[in-house]
Amino acid sequence: MEKYSQFRDRATGIAPFLPVATPLTGLATLTHAMLFLVRLPLFLFYCVSYFLVFHHLPLPVVARKMALWGMMAIPGIWWVDLQLDGVKRGHLAEQPRDRFPHPGSVIAANYTSPIDAVYLAAIFDPIFTVSYPNTRKLQRVGLWGAVTKALAPVRTEPPANAKLVDIKDLLRDYPGRVIAVFPECGTTNGKAILPFSPSILQSPPDVHLFPVSIRYTPSDVTTPVPGQWFKFMWNLLSRPTTCIRVRVAEGQVNTAAAQTNGVSEVRNRGTSDLSPEEQRVLDRIGEALARLGRVKRVGLTMKDKESFVKALRSKA
Repeated sequence: MEKYSQFRDRATGIAPFLPVATPLTGLATLTHAMLFLVRLPLFLFYCVSYFLVFHHLPLPVVARKMALWGMMAIPGIWWVDLQLDGVKRGHLAEQPRDRFPHPGSVIAANYTSPIDAVYLAAIFDPIFTVSYPNTRKLQRVGLWGAVTKALAPVRTEPPANAKLVDIKDLLRDYPGRVIAVFPECGTTNGKAILPFSPSILQSPPDVHLFPVSIRYTPSDVTTPVPGQWFKFMWNLLSRPTTCIRVRVAEGQVNTAAAQTNGVSEVRNRGTSDLSPEEQRVLDRIGEALARLGRVKRVGLTMKDKESFVKALRSKA
């Protein structure tokens, strides 16, 4: 992959868009193929049944969450290592409500795989959104939209027919739900944190923003390259198990939101016109995600990813 060295971050040498591959021996390939063939029809039937029927039934939230855990159990996602940053293991239940994402708060998560959205839905049942570079507005999507976005073509701007909203409007319209934001605007291989969209800067100053890091072992279930559905399904279903490591940082607030007579005023500018305090807010959340994921921040953007995908496909 040295021919794609121009898509490495100059400061760190990290290539966040290169797909991760796990080498297999001949015998391992055979056993993985058998496991894949056994799981694939069951997994497809379960997913189709859930998204076309079960998800739309007027059932309690807990029923949908249990169904999503069942979906993740088929490919062997049994173990999730969930931990709050700075909290010792075994003390999670002792923490106050505001220490964990709760209704009326915002999750700022890294974006690496379709599994991200399924896991977040199984835990928090959030309102999912799509962020775009250079705009403070968001596009609200459902769980299926958040899943497919992980392998969708790279977009550096919203679609012409997209209905965009402010995050503060979603918080007002859905006070009993968590809002999930993927501020990197696209997926990576999990080895770095990309520059953020300014969409989270529309959050009012009294709303908690929780950085949430999600990592996978093995990491080849990440989907940095759009359209590689078969590769993702193979990596997901052919392995006995996949482990998820989740870290949640302490909630932060948007200190850049100006206060005038107790009413929050947030700007509608893009990333090209960030105030110093707004940049500090994005930096704090970005640094928190990088620290939680034990990775570094890079300067590569969705435009770089778009160029990488074009170069990758031109060489294919």
